[in-house]
Amino acid sequence: MIDETFHLTPLDVRRYEFGKALRGYDPERVNQFRDQVAEELERLSRINQELEARARGFHEQLKAFRDRDKAINDALVTAQQLRGDIREQADKEAQLILREARAEADRIVDGARSEIRRMEDQLASLERSRRAFLSHLRLMVERQLSEVVAAEQAPGPDAGLRDSASDAAWVASLLKE
Repeated sequence: MIDETFHLTPLDVRRYEFGKALRGYDPERVNQFRDQVAEELERLSRINQELEARARGFHEQLKAFRDRDKAINDALVTAQQLRGDIREQADKEAQLILREARAEADRIVDGARSEIRRMEDQLASLERSRRAFLSHLRLMVERQLSEVVAAEQAPGPDAGLRDSASDAAWVASLLKE
């Protein structure tokens, strides 16, 4: 177990004085060993300081990475929400466009149906006018034909020739009708 209160520094090793005893250790070798231990403690202390500095740097980088990761996650969540909002808005706009298009199509179809009914009425009116004209033309032709037949059957001085007064009357009757 390591005692937390005891910290040996290189200076402590260099200043430590060993007591003198008979038949003790060689003072020169002890001093040499003490210098080696002090140098090793200095080296280990520098390495420890470097490692602590690197560890602080790594902790700062880790904090920065965590902050970036949080920012990226927040941006991702925001982007997903924005995508959902955009999709929802696009769906609403699509539904509105469809409703407007259907209303426009219904309006166009109703207009076309109305135009068809108007044209059918106009066609029926033209058909009635055609029939009336043909009926009137038939009556006129039949009347003229009966006048021609009557004129052919009437005896006269020149039965085969008509006089110009009757021709004029005939043309006048055609124009009246």
